[in-house]
Amino acid sequence: MIETNRPAAAPADDEPDLLRDQFRQLLRYRRLIGAGIGIGLLGGVYLGISTADTYVATADVVLRAPTDDPFNPSLAPDKAINIGSERQVALSSSIANEAAKKLGVSASGFAALRSGLQVTNPPQTMVLRFTYTASSPKEAAKRANAMTEAYLLKRQESLDATRDKMVKGYKEQRDPIAKQLDELSKEIARMPAGAGRDAASSAKTDLQSEVGGYNTKITKLEALDMTPGRVTSPATAPPGADGPGILMSLALGAAVGLALGLLAAWVRLVFDPAPRSEGDVARALRAPVLGYLPRDRTGGGPLLAAGEADPRLAEEYRSVAFRLAYDSRFADRRRLLVVAPRGSSETAAAVAVNLAASFAETGKDVLLIEADLRTPVLASQLPTDAGSRPRWSQTPGGQKGGGRHSDSEWPDGRQLVVDAGESGSFDLIPGERARNVPRALTSPRATQLISEADSPNATVVVLAPPVLSYADALALVDRVDGVLVVCNPRGVHRTDLIRIRELISGAGGTVLGAVLHAPLPGEKRGRGKDKTPAAAPAAGSPAGGPKPPQPIPYEVAEPEQHIPGDGTDTVALRTVRMGRR
Repeated sequence: MIETNRPAAAPADDEPDLLRDQFRQLLRYRRLIGAGIGIGLLGGVYLGISTADTYVATADVVLRAPTDDPFNPSLAPDKAINIGSERQVALSSSIANEAAKKLGVSASGFAALRSGLQVTNPPQTMVLRFTYTASSPKEAAKRANAMTEAYLLKRQESLDATRDKMVKGYKEQRDPIAKQLDELSKEIARMPAGAGRDAASSAKTDLQSEVGGYNTKITKLEALDMTPGRVTSPATAPPGADGPGILMSLALGAAVGLALGLLAAWVRLVFDPAPRSEGDVARALRAPVLGYLPRDRTGGGPLLAAGEADPRLAEEYRSVAFRLAYDSRFADRRRLLVVAPRGSSETAAAVAVNLAASFAETGKDVLLIEADLRTPVLASQLPTDAGSRPRWSQTPGGQKGGGRHSDSEWPDGRQLVVDAGESGSFDLIPGERARNVPRALTSPRATQLISEADSPNATVVVLAPPVLSYADALALVDRVDGVLVVCNPRGVHRTDLIRIRELISGAGGTVLGAVLHAPLPGEKRGRGKDKTPAAAPAAGSPAGGPKPPQPIPYEVAEPEQHIPGDGTDTVALRTVRMGRR
């Protein structure tokens, strides 16, 4: 045999495959993606409508610093002008007030006039760009030009005021000295020649030099070119609206909405506790996914899929059986335990029955053991006939173990033959309600029954209750070795699958793989309601003696149905449910 599964190590992760798988999983959340696209389209419609009557006019102004020689290359305008401060001045209320006077805007429209203006500065330039937004193209151009003129006028007034103040200050410092110089000149004219006259003449020279310095500064200030700047590009009426248009707005909104929807789907995917894909199931169990059962078109038919209206189901079971047959670990012992994580075992029972039929179709002697002693239903749902007792029921002396050997405990030696149609037939050991389930599952008779797989060309398939609801399956793991997990990936958490793998490995078994299926009819999406089989009175109760097993739905037992000592309260094989401690 060729060993196809290696449970000791997790499956290798191919990064491109993981990315493709994650992208496919994102597409599961179509509602989130559709909602994102819808929001984006609504935003695009709003953008297209709100900008349909919006017009933008632009005017550019080049600023210049006062200078007496505009052609001097040593002058650096960016050193003399703080362009950031000038931008704030252009947006100030004083500029808006001046423009309002020019445009005749009332006080009630002042706020709207100011809110329509934007002033920007292109990088590495001394240009201020005045952009005005209005509801008509002519109004936008008119107000942009008015704002530009108001700014230049205010800047001119500010520069002139600064120069006049400096000139006035120099004159105030010069006039006392000039008056002192006049008085000294008159005094020197009256003085006779000599040392006193020479000293006075020297003082006069100093005063004349000082007055000349102030005159030079005043003359230089008065000679400055105080032009604040010039308009390089006056505002003109725009030919069309500023908005991108309704078609472009819809396209832009759809793109943004798609990105928003994908982001929301990705966040939902990250925080989704359920397995996102078959790869997640394989990584959690460290075993391959052997098959994915298609949704039953018949709406939940018989357990046996052979010969039904939808042949895909039977072919999927045959595919799972074929993959198991080529697994060396299963081929060595041919003992398979089929379990579900929690909740209902309906699909697990169907998988166990159809795998038994598939193995029988290949010519093997198949024995199906219903180890679900809490809600046994297979005998009533399968076409069965009474068969011969299995070999283990015979005593060492060759006599059959009837009479006292069958003490109403399972297994009691009863064996049925299931007719699987074209697939052939296989034997069934039906489950029966037992007073002490753990004792029945761990009894020597149950161990000897499972050892039937040691016979040549024999295969044993065991169906157990959900492994996280009861510990019955764990009591059988060391006798069976190979475990097949049947689950709905949207109804179980990744942590549950990891816990199942740890429990089975700790009990000495191996997870051979998983079979996935769609939610059952009436089962809610996501983690389904955890239903545990009810405990019922044991066979031979005073109510009327033993009765044949009837199909009982999986439901929670009422308090009055609990019988102390029936096996459901056995601590040694009871499992605490994960997340509900």
